[in-house]
Amino acid sequence: MKVIADLHIHSRFSRACSNKINPVSLEKAAKLKGINLISTGDFLHKDWLLELKQNLVKDNESGFYKIKNSNENIKFVLGTEISTFFWEKSKSKRIHTCVLIKNIESIEQIRDQLSKFGHIDADGRPILSISTSELMDILLNIEKNAFIFPAHIWTPFFGALGDMSGFNSIKEAYQDQEKHIYALETGLSSDPIMNWRVSQLDKYALISNSDAHSLDKIGREANVFNVENFSYDNVINAIKEKNIKKFEKTIEFYPEEGKYHFDGHRQCNFSLDPQNENNEICPICKKQLVIGVLHRVNELADRPVGFIPKNSIPYEHQIPLKEIISIVIKKGVNTQGVEKKYNALIQEFGTEFNALNSSFDAISKIDQNIAEAIEKIKKNEVKIIPGYDGVFGKFELL
Repeated sequence: MKVIADLHIHSRFSRACSNKINPVSLEKAAKLKGINLISTGDFLHKDWLLELKQNLVKDNESGFYKIKNSNENIKFVLGTEISTFFWEKSKSKRIHTCVLIKNIESIEQIRDQLSKFGHIDADGRPILSISTSELMDILLNIEKNAFIFPAHIWTPFFGALGDMSGFNSIKEAYQDQEKHIYALETGLSSDPIMNWRVSQLDKYALISNSDAHSLDKIGREANVFNVENFSYDNVINAIKEKNIKKFEKTIEFYPEEGKYHFDGHRQCNFSLDPQNENNEICPICKKQLVIGVLHRVNELADRPVGFIPKNSIPYEHQIPLKEIISIVIKKGVNTQGVEKKYNALIQEFGTEFNALNSSFDAISKIDQNIAEAIEKIKKNEVKIIPGYDGVFGKFELL
């Protein structure tokens, strides 16, 4: 069975997230996109946990959950992101880590243990004064089947390998618990071919998730599996085994579109390609630039650009359909004009992923300009002004 999974999202209880996010709206958004496995996000937050318990029921023995009385084949996996803040060698460290578990009954015990390290309900993604190693020890002692992975590993502020982390390996970041790390989330500002330049990462599976803060962003990155039995254990094992027959591919943002790809300084409207220049000071205000993902990959890389390891999981770049339509018709993503075109394509093809993977001729029946834009994406004929310091990149498709 084909499974398209987004394993890292947020609820409306996380900072800067849409108040339209609830369990039922997540199911509807997943259906539109073409996703059949989605994280609940933020399961540690007491108000969101209450909504999950009110709206979800166990899906037999699969280890997943589903909306009560729903006939949709869309499953939820219990997931959350945790921000850890700790000191090492007199330096502060901040890392974001994602957690997936099978049993909703374990959450109260996890909450009880982690509440000793910070205000667990202050945000959907709690900030806890605890090391990543201690965090993993607590989680795995309570939920032995927990699947734990570093979030958006290269982002400068909270990625395990980001510029401000102070760590140059996953082993340094997670210490003795690194042995329980099987996968890394590449984040929006990097893709697999960037990560393949760093040989120390070969042992981990590379996964991609949306980190969505609103319903429209769900599935902007995702993972495609082919498993005989749609269950928690089979999906997690497909990741751990890195078997291309079970883990078919990841669906990726163009990394240049991510908001931390280049070095830059948003306040001064300045960005820098670290491939061409190596200057970490803003020439305008003379302050430190925010060092982007490409710069950090270059620092740790021990392979040339374009290197592909043996038995690597394939990937493909996609641009969310509403963004494509917005560029083509030159209207804002949230305008009625974009919504009208989007709905016409969904009505024709069933889901967004189906539309993006349909033929030029089929899409042309709805709109030839959109068909041409999607064809360019399939051929990687896309020009992008790269993002930097919290500013998303900009596309040129026409």
